Amino acid sequence: MQGKKGFTLIELMVVILIVGILAAVAVPIMRGRIDQAKWSEGNAAAGSIRTAVRAYIAEKGPNYTGYSEIEGGLDKVYSYLGFSANDLDGSYFAQKDYTISSVSGTNATCVITVKTSKTDGPSGTGTLAASGSWSVSTE
Repeated sequence: MQGKKGFTLIELMVVILIVGILAAVAVPIMRGRIDQAKWSEGNAAAGSIRTAVRAYIAEKGPNYTGYSEIEGGLDKVYSYLGFSANDLDGSYFAQKDYTISSVSGTNATCVITVKTSKTDGPSGTGTLAASGSWSVSTE
């Protein structure tokens, strides 16, 4: 009698069970990474805004008293910083989603806050602090 070759039904069911368990564990982990990847777009644009604000401060000098003109929604102050109307529009954030506050000429710092207005954007609010640290708070 010749030996049988192939897998039994039990062996195939065990493999399917293992693959199912791995998929059930991996999917929630990957979904968390999706929001993290979306927020990286917001962080990159906030860094560009921060650099533009620092250049503006360097141009005007630390004793300039009109820094309030670059505070507020980026959709209103973009021209002061050298951006065009839609330069920072991305897949998950629009230029109007960014807000500049706490501009300091003596320290050449500001705070940039972003909250998406797009339906497929991540939930929560991202903040690039004056110290340069990025944080996201969910609602």
